[in-house]
Amino acid sequence: MTEVIVEADGGSRGNPGPAGYGAVVFDADHARVLAERKEYLGVTTNNVAEYRGLIAGLAASAELGATVVAVRMDSKLVVEQMSGRWKVKHPSMIPLVEQARSLVAGFDRVSFTWIPRAENSHADRLANEAMDDGDLVSTVREAVAAGHAPGDQVTVAATGEAEVGSGGAEQAESDPALNGGAAQRVPSSAPGWTGALGRPTRLLLLRHGQTELSIERRYSGRGNPPLTDLGRQQAERAAKMLAAKGDIAAVVTSPLQRARATAEAAAAALDVPLRVLDGLIETDFGDWEGLTFAEAAQRDPQLHTDWLGDSSIPAPGGESFDQVRERVESVRRDLVALYPGQNIVVVSHVTPIKTLLQLALGVGPSLLYRLHLDLASLCIAEFYPDGGASVRLVNDVSYLS
Repeated sequence: MTEVIVEADGGSRGNPGPAGYGAVVFDADHARVLAERKEYLGVTTNNVAEYRGLIAGLAASAELGATVVAVRMDSKLVVEQMSGRWKVKHPSMIPLVEQARSLVAGFDRVSFTWIPRAENSHADRLANEAMDDGDLVSTVREAVAAGHAPGDQVTVAATGEAEVGSGGAEQAESDPALNGGAAQRVPSSAPGWTGALGRPTRLLLLRHGQTELSIERRYSGRGNPPLTDLGRQQAERAAKMLAAKGDIAAVVTSPLQRARATAEAAAAALDVPLRVLDGLIETDFGDWEGLTFAEAAQRDPQLHTDWLGDSSIPAPGGESFDQVRERVESVRRDLVALYPGQNIVVVSHVTPIKTLLQLALGVGPSLLYRLHLDLASLCIAEFYPDGGASVRLVNDVSYLS
């Protein structure tokens, strides 16, 4: 696939007010939908929502492997600014414009065309659906904040060492003596507390095995260290466990070799297809890549502190957890659409797996700093066709002992 058409829109009911975006990617003939994106953004402005729609459409095009993109939007502001004819005056818009331009730079050619709203009805519908979801999203978040929990039990492993402040840094293995605290399987019935309907897409979230950076507890993002001998053993044990489960349709993985090697073992044991999804890659830690938590804090003390308290702040030369969430959410939507009602193994890294759990629970970014995930651990999250979600397992490592 080389050429695609992106139509994107965003809206805010109040400007600022409850906002959302929609984006759709068509083939070059505008005959077939290749991808859809939509998201409720909370309270923000029309312009922010429109740019978020553009960014989502460009990101989806990149994931599809497009090289030439024709963007069509009914936002005169976005089209003129991205075409370089209008200046970006509002400071709050500059980061979004830069993010969009960074995505544009990854294609051979991108054109921007203004179209009447009537010709942008597909993206407009998605944006309105996202805004319509706002009340439900807010209700779920308020319920979680108030301490209401699902009827199904979710038990976090007693690892003996919190991951506070480590973000997506690679972790050393936990003490084997503590593995008895791993989460236990829970019943497979639908979660009555949500009233979710239909058969969910069940994501079996498998973290990759050990690497040398894991042993030294260093930030390991876009670096590409291989699995150690122990890491390969962990991958084989995880694969054997998954094969025993059965009823798994496919394995999808991050492109990094530590995840791919873990995923290849699982796919071989299950005899199912393996698909690489760039959106499952670990956080880009930029200049902190390869540093320990203490070394990064010493190198950039104020930035490191700010980064730990604000998910919108990127690591120097890297990306923010908010950016990770956006691409992981896109992957989640695609998996639910591609594998409705099926079980899928997702092999990835600390931050993407935590983000999928965060999305399933409807909670804020504090989960990224408070949840511990061991190497080669398994979590299970389910996403229902009506928008409901459930977490069924967290940090199971019982099969490694």
